[in-house]
Amino acid sequence: MNPFYHRIYRLVRHIPKGRVATYGIVARLAGRPGAARTVGWALSALPEENDVPWWRVINAAGRISLSSQDHSAVLQRALLLREGVRFAPGGAVNLGTYGWPAEAYDSAVAAHKRAASSRRSRRLKGLRT
Repeated sequence: MNPFYHRIYRLVRHIPKGRVATYGIVARLAGRPGAARTVGWALSALPEENDVPWWRVINAAGRISLSSQDHSAVLQRALLLREGVRFAPGGAVNLGTYGWPAEAYDSAVAAHKRAASSRRSRRLKGLRT
């Protein structure tokens, strides 16, 4: 098996119950920043019987990446809810509250807010011209 997959699995096993990590954070902590998709591939390659809590890995927007048509998305949401993770009305998890490791999300949440503010400013600027 791919050695990087093993690092991913080992890392995901360390995500505490009631917390989540993004694909990108898992990739970075596993030593391959920018390999978020590979993390997704590794988790989808898990055999049925395993001890890797794959449901604790979500996308950078705090959402479940699996299609809502996929029964795995329903299962993932149910498993997270059972562990105490709460979803906002729009379906996102607050990474500032539930993100692991917490320090990884302090800067990520701030960067996301700056980017949203910048996009909003550009839209408003376009309306004024």
